[in-house]
Amino acid sequence: MTGSISELKVLVVDDNKFMISLVKRILDKLGVGGSLEAQDGATALERLDEAEVDVIICDLNMPGMDGIEFLRHLAGRETQPAVVLLSGEDRGVLNTAAQLGKAHGLEILGAVAKPVTLDPLRELLAKVERGGARGGRGTFEMLTPEEIRAGLDNDAIELMFQPKVLVPSRQMMGVEVFLRWRDPERGLMGPGAVVPVAEECGLINEITEAVIHKALAQCGIWRAEGYDFKVAINVSMQDLNRYEFPEFVIGTAEAEGVDPSSIMLEVTESRLMEDIVKPLEILTRLRMKGVGLSIDDYGTGASSMQQLRRIPFTELKIDREFVAGAPQDAAARAMLVSSVSLGKDLQLPVVAEGVEDEDEWALVASLGVDIVQGYYIAKPMDAQGIENWVVNWSAAE
Repeated sequence: MTGSISELKVLVVDDNKFMISLVKRILDKLGVGGSLEAQDGATALERLDEAEVDVIICDLNMPGMDGIEFLRHLAGRETQPAVVLLSGEDRGVLNTAAQLGKAHGLEILGAVAKPVTLDPLRELLAKVERGGARGGRGTFEMLTPEEIRAGLDNDAIELMFQPKVLVPSRQMMGVEVFLRWRDPERGLMGPGAVVPVAEECGLINEITEAVIHKALAQCGIWRAEGYDFKVAINVSMQDLNRYEFPEFVIGTAEAEGVDPSSIMLEVTESRLMEDIVKPLEILTRLRMKGVGLSIDDYGTGASSMQQLRRIPFTELKIDREFVAGAPQDAAARAMLVSSVSLGKDLQLPVVAEGVEDEDEWALVASLGVDIVQGYYIAKPMDAQGIENWVVNWSAAE
């Protein structure tokens, strides 16, 4: 996927010719490089066979192949453009369609209700400029196991860091670590091109260890320079099935001069297995050694309450889906309010991720969220970028 709106190729799919014309005029005003059109899902698939497309703006309710069926067929293609959903249906239908698209593994940038206006489309296409909703390539090309093995042998892993800011004081308190993969032919790739394959072929443990080594080494450098940053690192369920994992984390921290209390391991709630015995032992041992535990993407799994009760989490991280658009979306706002309230009742610090504008900041602040991260604060950046950002942020504050 290209990194500039002027270079984007957009396919508009709608059975209403006036709506297609309106959307294309908006795209022209935004400076989009080129646009195609289709009147239904079947025609859209034909267009994708004829030309490369970066983004699809797709209506839901169309005769023939409607938008919901189209998403299923799109998910089966080798390359998958990012998707903006468009509909006159109520917000609940739009949200459900977005969830369905994500369940198919598609990159859903967001949903826009009709009548379409310029600002919502500008905000969603800006996600493409920033690297997409999933932080990877637009086509979301997967590496092969052989490429991952070669990359591990040749130090392909690079890290990006996104600041986490305390809401009341607006002071930076730490960073979340993001995996990037340097491919010799395709350049810098996001975790979505690497992690699913690595989990399937048994290489995810090596990737996690490499990320932890690099992250804690950088944390040690920052501490030596006087920066007291907490470092949040995502871990796979496969990491939590190794009894030696706590010793690895603590041993690496000691070697890099990092206190375990500066480490926050993020566990994706929707990935926690029903067979929790081994992960529960490992997480408990990590917690007893001082490592923080965050339940990531809270609200996206079916067993949230049970996980919070039985695992010694020290932080609740609300999924961006309940933050994005919450000032305007009553359903998302209700989930956000409920999650913050639960975190407060459990005396857990609450983190809101994906905060992207002033309205979202104001809302989460008014609800009592403790920590915020997102593009409203800063994009992920390399270690030197973090140091420069901290100086400028502190000066501005």
